[in-house]
Amino acid sequence: MNHGAIMMIYVMSDLHGEYDKYIAMLTKIDFSDDDELYILGDVVDRGSKPVEILRDMKTRHNVFPLMGNHDKMAIDVLEWLLTEVTDETLQQNLSREALYQLAIWRMNGAQTTIDGFARIPREERGELLEYMKKFAPFEVVRAGGRKFILVHAGLGNFDSSKPLDEYSLHDLASIRFDYDREYFGGDVYIVTGHTPTITITGKPEIYHSCHNICIDCGAVFAYGRLACLRLDDMKEFYVD
Repeated sequence: MNHGAIMMIYVMSDLHGEYDKYIAMLTKIDFSDDDELYILGDVVDRGSKPVEILRDMKTRHNVFPLMGNHDKMAIDVLEWLLTEVTDETLQQNLSREALYQLAIWRMNGAQTTIDGFARIPREERGELLEYMKKFAPFEVVRAGGRKFILVHAGLGNFDSSKPLDEYSLHDLASIRFDYDREYFGGDVYIVTGHTPTITITGKPEIYHSCHNICIDCGAVFAYGRLACLRLDDMKEFYVD
């Protein structure tokens, strides 16, 4: 369907290097320059083409990425991993803490991201890293008469009186959500990724509960799909 100049707002999450599914989804939703797409983190790691996704996102004025825990792990390590090697930088970068961060990241599927950055020119590596550093911790949008709080993992250490910008990145990008808890109610919905829905319901389908919506349908896993939700009318789209 071509919806012309009517702006539609979409959300995806946990692309994890699945570039082909990402492009297929953009085609499926007929994504245009008049629309907006929010990607709720974890663009990189695990899948084979994380850099290709970053390159594409970076060219689009209407794609708004949020910070996921995998993106943050990548930034923390790439910051020094991509540094020109000198005696001074070796001493600074090969600290026990830095090597621990690298080990943890590699245990969580870093190799495809490391390989992808290694294949591109040095200047572009820096540009993509700077782009990733600008991923937002959260976004708030209105569509279809509803208010949506968009965040990668959830609202860790929740306090109803606490402004969103006072939550730490760890609260927003790493602490798993309680989908059986109603956090705000009314017309406010919280949309997250991070937790594959198959671990909640056994199905790779968008999960709705108590004004909470989880859209991580495990795109990078054999059992999963890439999901996309149109906030204007809550229509769901899937790519296997």
